[in-house]
Amino acid sequence: MNIYLQGLTMGLAYVAPIGLQNLFVINSALTQRRSRVYLTALIVILWDVSLGVSCFLGAGALMQAVPWLQKVILGLGSLIVIWIGIGLLRSRASLEGGKDVNVPVWKLFTTAFVVTWFNPQAIIDGTMMLGAFRASLPAGGDLPFICGFGSASVIWFLTLSTIVSLLGSKFNEKVLNIINKVCGGVIIFYGCKLIWNFVQLMGWVK
Repeated sequence: MNIYLQGLTMGLAYVAPIGLQNLFVINSALTQRRSRVYLTALIVILWDVSLGVSCFLGAGALMQAVPWLQKVILGLGSLIVIWIGIGLLRSRASLEGGKDVNVPVWKLFTTAFVVTWFNPQAIIDGTMMLGAFRASLPAGGDLPFICGFGSASVIWFLTLSTIVSLLGSKFNEKVLNIINKVCGGVIIFYGCKLIWNFVQLMGWVK
């Protein structure tokens, strides 16, 4: 259960910062009927979870094929995690972008795929971050962690859709910036924890 909760909290901190995926969901919730809002959220969840699982399994396959990569991914990944957190603390969220939500379902489906999967930086960061976590997990911890990480996407996007639909104009850029700052702090905390795991793996402390 602890590993599942770790995956859940890390997943929430990773998915909640306001990027194009969130803007699709937010602007849909502000402008569309409820059924369309939840359809948009489910499409985003599908691509988000598929990317997370692919990054997690891909990093695991690399570490199994090249054992010394475990230390490299854990060390470098922990620094990337902290860098992502610092970036969130310094960022300014905006509701601009993601406004093209009044489109056919097939176009919404493909657009969400492009936003999620055609972002090289997201793939690199996701692989390094999830690889770092996988390198720090005990035996048998992979499934609970990825289940927690996937659950975070479902919980976040469905909750976001519901809250924005209910609150409407009260969901403004100030709220988005608060979300980013909280997520940045959580991610930095986990990054520091990963650095400690790396130090232990290297045998630099007893």
